[in-house]
Amino acid sequence: MSGSGLLRIGVLGAARITERALIQPARALSAVTVTAVAARDPARADEFALQHGIPVTHPSYDALLADPDVDAVYVPLPNSLHAPWTLAAIAAGKHVLCEKPFASNAAEAAEVADAAARSGLVVMEAMHYRYHPLVRRMVSLLRSGAIGTVRHAQCWTAWPVPDLGDIRYDYGFGGGALMDGGCYAVDCLRLVAGEPSAATGPAVGGALADPLPAPREDVDRALAARLEFPGGVTGWFESAFTRAGEFRADVYVTGDEGTLWLRNFVLAHEGRLFVFPNEAAAAEEAPNSGGAADTTFGWQLRAFAAAVQDGAPVETTAANAEATLRVIDDAYRAASLPPRGSG
Repeated sequence: MSGSGLLRIGVLGAARITERALIQPARALSAVTVTAVAARDPARADEFALQHGIPVTHPSYDALLADPDVDAVYVPLPNSLHAPWTLAAIAAGKHVLCEKPFASNAAEAAEVADAAARSGLVVMEAMHYRYHPLVRRMVSLLRSGAIGTVRHAQCWTAWPVPDLGDIRYDYGFGGGALMDGGCYAVDCLRLVAGEPSAATGPAVGGALADPLPAPREDVDRALAARLEFPGGVTGWFESAFTRAGEFRADVYVTGDEGTLWLRNFVLAHEGRLFVFPNEAAAAEEAPNSGGAADTTFGWQLRAFAAAVQDGAPVETTAANAEATLRVIDDAYRAASLPPRGSG
């Protein structure tokens, strides 16, 4: 850490998500600064740094990891590169905020989780939605019995990805609808079902995929699956890429005394929370609007900084990511598709 107490974060890559997920909230939070960036193309890193006011560029990812003035790294690289560069960052003694999905598959996630546990560093998956007050309010309502005992939960995610050349359609880069938006759905269902620990997880009771035509038939443009949790809760999710249409990320939870609906749980700062008790009027809650600091990304960055600076606990640990990826691997197999990174 710097003498000023600032958490100095370096960025591996010049991905578009970085502005919204890191740079904007960092400007709004006094405890964090984005201090360095590296990209495969040094000219792109220079352009990115100039555009966003980042003071240092490095000619390679390894050079950034060797920088003693970088305390932590943000990893927004293609999915298949998440685990390798998170491992490299851990080996370099850096804390890590890694974009979702945390790895290509559960075996990779387990390797990273083991390395993280041995290192004592903060290694956190960027499941940013979990840190927003509206999502925490949802969990509080469910745990307090606002809709009685939870029986079933359903989740839908849809992302418009019109360009079939997008790397999210590329198996080699860990692409597929389940990996991209579906990882949110799986994680959210695990959250609302109230799993007792990251070591447990639901069984996949069945899955159906809509793959791309040959020769890319290993990539899912849509996938749906049924989940069966140890405590008896059942779940269903559908995740899709669309060539047109709108973004969607909704979760519905049914209890024996009512229903809860969180519209746009992924970007909960734009969402709405509805509770429908049996035979009662629906109650609606909306998030506070406070700029970049109050987005899901802002709350995530607060949590990451608090974990590094103060030892505060985080929910989206490497072990939690491993549990989600076990479900993803099983859903791919149940849908007769290979898990990512297995070929």
